[in-house]
Amino acid sequence: MNAGVIHPGPNGPPETALHWAASSDDVGVLDALLDHGADIEAPGAVFTGGTALSDAVVFAQWRAARRLLQRGATTTLWQAAALGLMERVDRFCTHTPPPAAEQITNAFWHACRGGQRAVAEYLLSRGADRNWIGYDHRTPLDVAHERGDGDLVQWLVACGATRAAGLR
Repeated sequence: MNAGVIHPGPNGPPETALHWAASSDDVGVLDALLDHGADIEAPGAVFTGGTALSDAVVFAQWRAARRLLQRGATTTLWQAAALGLMERVDRFCTHTPPPAAEQITNAFWHACRGGQRAVAEYLLSRGADRNWIGYDHRTPLDVAHERGDGDLVQWLVACGATRAAGLR
């Protein structure tokens, strides 16, 4: 059930079948694997080495991500931000010690990618860099624009956010 599938890198843990189900938004397979004992917190995500929830969020597989939450998955700050889990985001941000500026900015980028304006507003108020060039050389405005979230795009522009060079 938790056997490794592939290695995301030369030193990383092997990806499991649960990671594959999460990264392909296959909720039925995800449920079957969990029902038969798959470890919801097993490491092995392709880009982060983390859990299946990491793969679901990285690949924007929102149904799988929400099912993993329903099934008891824990979240990191950036995962909670992408999913709009304000209470969790607030707990991370008010914990001692608080997250580093880079973690706040990363979470902000993911909140914009996930279309989570309230979380994005909160993280911006905590010092997120509105113009950070993140994954795939995209800014928070770029990922909101790609998502087609007009309200979020308008708010980001009003806050002084810009698009990455070449993506205008």
